[in-house]
Amino acid sequence: MSKILLILTLFCIVFFFGTKTISAQHLVTEKQNNTLKQPPHLKVGDSVAIVAPAGILKNRTEEIENAKALLKNWGLHPIVGKHVFNQANHFAGTDDERCEDFQNALDDPKISAIWCARGGYGTVRILDKLNYTKFKQHPKWIIGYSDITALHNQINVTGVQSIHAMMCTSLQDNAETIKETINTFKNALFGQPLSYTLSGSKYNKAGSTSGQLVGGNLSILYSMLGSKSSLDTSGKILFIEEIGEYRYHIDRMLQSLKRAGYFENCKGVIVGDITKVRKNTTHWGSSTEQLILDVLADYDFPVAFNMPAGHEKDNRALVFGKVVDLFVEKDQSIVDFIN
Repeated sequence: MSKILLILTLFCIVFFFGTKTISAQHLVTEKQNNTLKQPPHLKVGDSVAIVAPAGILKNRTEEIENAKALLKNWGLHPIVGKHVFNQANHFAGTDDERCEDFQNALDDPKISAIWCARGGYGTVRILDKLNYTKFKQHPKWIIGYSDITALHNQINVTGVQSIHAMMCTSLQDNAETIKETINTFKNALFGQPLSYTLSGSKYNKAGSTSGQLVGGNLSILYSMLGSKSSLDTSGKILFIEEIGEYRYHIDRMLQSLKRAGYFENCKGVIVGDITKVRKNTTHWGSSTEQLILDVLADYDFPVAFNMPAGHEKDNRALVFGKVVDLFVEKDQSIVDFIN
């Protein structure tokens, strides 16, 4: 009888502590999966590289000068890549030239942030040419939006936070008309708190959640599917924005993300500016907001519209890879970045 009791006791101990060990390991893994390296925030005297990984900067000298002046006004030292004004058909130099500027900025220990001059198209062509070894050892901020979403994806997969914010060409607008765009960019760069209260929408899907913020331009997210740069959205909050697409294109991209499992374990969606939607000869029949809700109808996570981020003048900075609390109601939503 004593042997039986001993065996039962040992079994209970192994079962109990074994379960606790597995649980602890699961929690540690979950925490690691939701923690990305945060590059050091900038301070006066730091250097910022201006590079052009995508579209051509023809007749955009003034915007680059404005960008340099802005950085100097903040006490930062701008360093313009030597190939920024090169021209190779659609692109700001050949793939190798654009890659060289970006690689130099990644590797230079004196550079604290890399600010993309513009988007357009072309970043994907240099993604696999870049070596991130030194960058992973000494992370720095990568800044931009639109086509730069390709880099945001790559940097997220690498395990580092990045900043979705204005680019140098945003300064074609009078600074007075884009105050919040500039101010939130500065706040993100220097590590000041970010919190946004969004105007309400009848399309909002109410709820509250918390998770790492990821995403960017919908077309680029769609184009990354199946590649090693495709985002893992499990346990995360997805931000999307778009410009110049037909509604059926938007639906096709979202349906493709859905079929790829993008939303299966997603914790929430924040919808930024979906602008300059093109008109098709065949009427779509619903709003863009309803289109998005229809795609997401199978999921119970909150959906917030009216995030002022994307291709409009009011383009608030977002830190991808950082955890946010999201509160969504019909009359307003709150996006609060957790420090």
